[in-house]
Amino acid sequence: MNLSKIILNVKEVPELKKRFIFTMLLLAVYRLGAHIPTPGINVQALSEFFQQAQGTVLGFMDVFSGGALSRLTIFALGVMPYISAAIIMQVLTVAFPSLEKLAKEEGEYGRKKINQYTRYGAVLLAFIQSLGIAIGLKGMTSPSGLPVVPDYGFTFIFVCVSCLTAGATFLMWLGEKITAKGIGNGMSILIFAGIVSRIPNAVIALFTELKNGDISLFKVIGITVIILAMIAAIVYIQEAERRVPLHYARRTAGSQALGSYSSYLPIKLNPAGVIPIIFAASVLMFPATIARFVHNPIAQAIYDFLQPGSTAYLVIYAILIFFFTYFYTAIIFNPEDIAENLNKAGGFIPGVRAGTDTAKYLDRIVSRLTFAGAVFLTLVAVIPIIITRQMQLPFYFGGTAILIVVGVALDTLRRMEAYALSFSYEGFLGRRRRGKLRAGLGGIR
Repeated sequence: MNLSKIILNVKEVPELKKRFIFTMLLLAVYRLGAHIPTPGINVQALSEFFQQAQGTVLGFMDVFSGGALSRLTIFALGVMPYISAAIIMQVLTVAFPSLEKLAKEEGEYGRKKINQYTRYGAVLLAFIQSLGIAIGLKGMTSPSGLPVVPDYGFTFIFVCVSCLTAGATFLMWLGEKITAKGIGNGMSILIFAGIVSRIPNAVIALFTELKNGDISLFKVIGITVIILAMIAAIVYIQEAERRVPLHYARRTAGSQALGSYSSYLPIKLNPAGVIPIIFAASVLMFPATIARFVHNPIAQAIYDFLQPGSTAYLVIYAILIFFFTYFYTAIIFNPEDIAENLNKAGGFIPGVRAGTDTAKYLDRIVSRLTFAGAVFLTLVAVIPIIITRQMQLPFYFGGTAILIVVGVALDTLRRMEAYALSFSYEGFLGRRRRGKLRAGLGGIR
């Protein structure tokens, strides 16, 4: 992947440039909305409260919202309601044959219906989360005793729920627009933008503590080395793939004979990419959000149980990552379908019989790769949390955030490369068609 070539393509390919500018404009809208506070909130008191919550699940969630949660802006919920709804819908699709048939056999209509159900579910989850937050803010004060909501009542609850639900719904629409008319996966890019926006504050906080003597230079160097090593490992694993050799038999097309040729089927070492870790994080965030803002002993116990760094949290997090890695890989990679398509195209894996044997062979390969990918994702997600707790860092240092940033960046660059190639190809065909048309008109004259 040549970064300079991709940047050059953005300048030279008009359609790619238009998509890039469109994406940047929508990201600017997202960051602007992330600074518009919900009416009725004492921002100073809420900021003090979140400073005390660093290293807890609230601080973890604030990273994914790009700081919007700590200010309780209209985009405080981020895209997590949509991601949670997508997880639930994918589980239901596997569990219910009618939904599975709708998704697989109804083509474009089925996909649109599934997306429609996902949107409805996202709005419902956003409403539930915003209602839990609005109710939980009652009586909440900052460490200095300032009330977070000076004038609490039904009007505040209504306005708060309306703003947060509308904000989450708007972000869902924004993400879908980026996916359709911009560059890359819209939801992932919004999370990416939120995490990246926190980097300058984290760097400033780290050097402020270094200047004040609260943290040693050795510790800063150690953190930097760990982050760079993690980025290098993530890039290597994300780009690594197993190439399964393929051979296509000699065929004929009309009266023309086509010779046999060889190719390969690339299978990523981590086929699911960054999605399992986002799914696992969103599943843990949802009950923690509700529990934190509900004044109840059971809710408080759940919140304490799900604190990042606790043994229970790390174990559940690791289990969820393993589950979603296998689950999502099974959704995006179906060995039976690939074996059937290979057979129809006249292709086969040397030394393996076509049909069922090919499907079993591919399933064995994917299972081993998925296990390695799940182990890698778990280590990347869990180890930095432990380091953060042990070193008492002034910011959230998470492998989850690094993995998302690197994974989304690599995926977006690949898509930009593919866009540039496809648009250039379409432009070439357009020029050829125009040339033939002019030649035909010249003949008529």
